Amino acid sequence: MPESPNPKGRPRGQTKQTKLMQRMLDDAGNVVDAVLEKAKEGDAASANLVLSRILPALRSQSEKVHFDFDPAASVSRQVEQVLAAIAGGDIAPDTAKLVIEAVKALSEIRAIEELETRIAQLEERQP
Repeated sequence: MPESPNPKGRPRGQTKQTKLMQRMLDDAGNVVDAVLEKAKEGDAASANLVLSRILPALRSQSEKVHFDFDPAASVSRQVEQVLAAIAGGDIAPDTAKLVIEAVKALSEIRAIEELETRIAQLEERQP
């Protein structure tokens, strides 16, 4: 096995990275104080930095909607009901899009279930 060019290994003590990290941690309080002071003075970038770390990002939330909807109806009829609700002002178009996507997903699941049932029935008929 070739001999290491540094048989004693790295000298003990802090590396440059460790020293830099410790220095940053030692000054972190002063940095935070400076950014807060700038934010209080009206500096938009500092205020944005402070607020982005304190407040969670706002997420849109869909409103609850109520309209005539028959879950047992055919998929095309369900979509017609959603479109009628848009036309009647019962739901917003963006919310209606979510409902239609959900109807589509359920329709695809039902189609897969139906195919599984039909395949199982065909397999039962085979001797």
